Amino acid sequence: MKYAIVQSGGNQHRCEEGATVQVQRLAVEPGSTYAFEQVLLVSDGDAVKVGAPHVAGAAVKATVVGETKGEKTFSYRYKPKERQRSKRGHRQIYTVLKINEIAG
Repeated sequence: MKYAIVQSGGNQHRCEEGATVQVQRLAVEPGSTYAFEQVLLVSDGDAVKVGAPHVAGAAVKATVVGETKGEKTFSYRYKPKERQRSKRGHRQIYTVLKINEIAG
């Protein structure tokens, strides 16, 4: 099984050909292509290439499917004996990518 570990938006993602990956929001249009520049590891069966910090000549190409929102998270603030309470919600927006090719 061929897979790669890429870095995007401060997070690392495992990518397999044909799979979809949710990454931090990118400024790209749906239907366009996107190439990951920071490939940390490429594995093709028993052959494993580990970068220091990136694998030279490796590329992961993907197609932008669209955007989606993540789970809602809540944050609370509370001050006892002062009747101060606040609750805020947040939903992170992610870009969905379909992995087309892993080269390297």
